[in-house]
Amino acid sequence: MKPTSTPWRHFTTALAFTAMTGIAAAAELNPAAVAYKLPDQIPWGPVNATGAQNAVVVGDPSKPGFYMVYNKWTKGNHFSRPHFHPNDRYIVVLQGTWWVGTGPKFDPANTTPMPAGSFVTHFAKQVHWDGAKDEDTILLIMGEGPATSTAAEEK
Repeated sequence: MKPTSTPWRHFTTALAFTAMTGIAAAAELNPAAVAYKLPDQIPWGPVNATGAQNAVVVGDPSKPGFYMVYNKWTKGNHFSRPHFHPNDRYIVVLQGTWWVGTGPKFDPANTTPMPAGSFVTHFAKQVHWDGAKDEDTILLIMGEGPATSTAAEEK
């Protein structure tokens, strides 16, 4: 049964117009209440030697305190090597598939896929490694700084 009230018809007409034209009114936000950056305003750093790229969005991961960082692993079997962190880290996979391994033996064939929407905790002082295989992967990493990393690869 379809609603036939006048407000519903006006709403559906406006929704259809917006969908067809792509035009939507943007409200002015009070900068004292909300701060934001659109995707093209995120300050991504350069891609490093391991194929990763970072953008700090909250805090400073090199200092004590809460931080949030976007991390992009570029496709092409780019992985970190086995390592650990002094503090817990909380990760949300935003895009792509992130491949995660644990322990000191580096073996990209022995990883577990984490698809977009996954939530992962890296516990403090526990050895892990991770990266991307055949697609770019974007993560949101949160934790308490300093976000240092200690190598732990079995040679």
